[in-house]
Amino acid sequence: MLDRVDPPVEAAPERFEDFYMREYFAVVGLAYALSGSRWVAEDLAQEAFIAAHRDWDRISTYDRPGAWVRRVVANLSVSAFRRRVAEAKALARIAFGQAAMPDLAAGDPEFWAAIRSLPRRQAQVVALYYLEDRSIAEIAEILAVTNGTVKRHLHDGRRSLARRLGSEEVR
Repeated sequence: MLDRVDPPVEAAPERFEDFYMREYFAVVGLAYALSGSRWVAEDLAQEAFIAAHRDWDRISTYDRPGAWVRRVVANLSVSAFRRRVAEAKALARIAFGQAAMPDLAAGDPEFWAAIRSLPRRQAQVVALYYLEDRSIAEIAEILAVTNGTVKRHLHDGRRSLARRLGSEEVR
């Protein structure tokens, strides 16, 4: 007599509520490590879990749905950081107003127009170097690049400015 083989029984997908209860504190911990704020961390975790809940039928079939939620938290933390930086810059502009603007008109307007025409990173480096009298190391720290990158952009920016302004070299 042949043994009867039953087809394998697939396990029922995990309930979202069980997943949430198991993963919540670890995900908030990750969000806190990335954001540095308890309140922001809780918001990021909730947004990630809401996204998972919306599509739980698909997410629950993943081998590691917790990894998916963590990736969402990581992506959201970058967006939240960028948003906070943009908000801080806007507040600083409002707080300082036009009175805090450097008087570029007193300098050479052709020089500053030429700087604005440079590629973005070169313009940033040149402006920090000449307008704010920053060192290479300070510029590297501000722009989150290496000293060598700053030197390269400063060199290229000076060469471009010299060509545009018709001088030997900008010092």
